[in-house]
Amino acid sequence: MRNFWRKLRDNFFTCYSFLCGFMVLGILGLGTVLVFHKGLSALSVSFLISPMKESGISGGILYQIVGTFITLISTLVIVLPFSLATALFRSFYIKSVLLKKAFTVFLYTLNGVPSIIFGLVGFVFFVKYLELGKSWLTGGLLLAIMILPTTALALSEGINRIPKEYIENASSLGLKPSAIIFTVLLPQSFASFISGLLIGIARAIGETAPIMFTATVFAGATFPHGIKESPILSLPYHIFNLAQESYHAQALQNAWGSACVLIMIVFVLSFCSLPFRLTVHQEAKMS
Repeated sequence: MRNFWRKLRDNFFTCYSFLCGFMVLGILGLGTVLVFHKGLSALSVSFLISPMKESGISGGILYQIVGTFITLISTLVIVLPFSLATALFRSFYIKSVLLKKAFTVFLYTLNGVPSIIFGLVGFVFFVKYLELGKSWLTGGLLLAIMILPTTALALSEGINRIPKEYIENASSLGLKPSAIIFTVLLPQSFASFISGLLIGIARAIGETAPIMFTATVFAGATFPHGIKESPILSLPYHIFNLAQESYHAQALQNAWGSACVLIMIVFVLSFCSLPFRLTVHQEAKMS
């Protein structure tokens, strides 16, 4: 009788897990299909290479795409060294177990902070206190801070999967910590780091609240002309503003088209991270 109830419980949780998984995939799939169904008709070469006109009712999204990629590149350049340092500090330099747990909790907590809080803090600190104004640089700084826990934790977990014998053998050969980092830790955890970096960038590229306060405007910007008071246009904020004009059919159509482009960019970044994630899984099985 006990085996019967145990088997019944196992089957129930198996079916429940599959049901939840299919529901999540179904919602995601339906949302993606809806966006492409409504937005593909707005896509054209002219739409992609033309600047916005009439507050987005006509024209294209050239400078929105340019501004989005400027934000992406600046975020990538800024977050790269800081995530490396953070991950190495957590996995290699911290020897105390208690301190390592506290630092890990801090990273996970920072990772769960709502993006609008980052936007408000960035507006007060970067825009007002440092007097940088709305700028592509402030947007990149803020998004880098936001995705820092994601990238640092991914690299840190990759470092933790490296067999301790590798580090011990390197130490026995007389290698200093810096040499161990560059010859053992970073090459062995490269796939984890790139995977986390691309996933973090894919998340950052779709954020509206942080850049709305610090980096982007709806109209009037083209290419950046400096560091301070140099705002940009962006796809997320463009979609947000066009959605407010839902009474105008063409504006709403352009919003769907812009959403298609944004999803395509996110899909490309996610697919680029897939080979690295598969490499991470294979290394985890081997270890």
